[in-house]
Amino acid sequence: MRTDRTFTMLKPDSVEKGHIGAILEKITASGFRIVAMKLTQMTKADAEEFYAIHNERPFFGELVEYMTRGPIVAAILEKENAVEDFRTLIGATNPADAAEGTIRKLYAASIGENAVHGSDSDENAAIEGAFHFSGREMF
Repeated sequence: MRTDRTFTMLKPDSVEKGHIGAILEKITASGFRIVAMKLTQMTKADAEEFYAIHNERPFFGELVEYMTRGPIVAAILEKENAVEDFRTLIGATNPADAAEGTIRKLYAASIGENAVHGSDSDENAAIEGAFHFSGREMF
């Protein structure tokens, strides 16, 4: 089920540090078109549902707390080969391991505060995008 769309969130640390504009510029300069975007804040229930796949992991509570501590920017991006290309653009989860010039190398502080989320598959991109946006919010 390959699509040309992916989902991203600029996480609370990116918003708090004022990196929204710089990150969006990097995304659009890399050929992605923003088809849906909003500044929002996840509730505890939202974060628990969104990250349910990790609910048995030891970092789950910390992840939920982090993702609910402030606003996020949720967006759906469009480009040919969107998921794979965006994963390359954001870089490794650990910013110390991320390639030079990637979003996480430039803006992430740590594995836990890694600046941005990017869907890991076409299926998850569709699920995650639908979690945050209704059909009438995508263009």
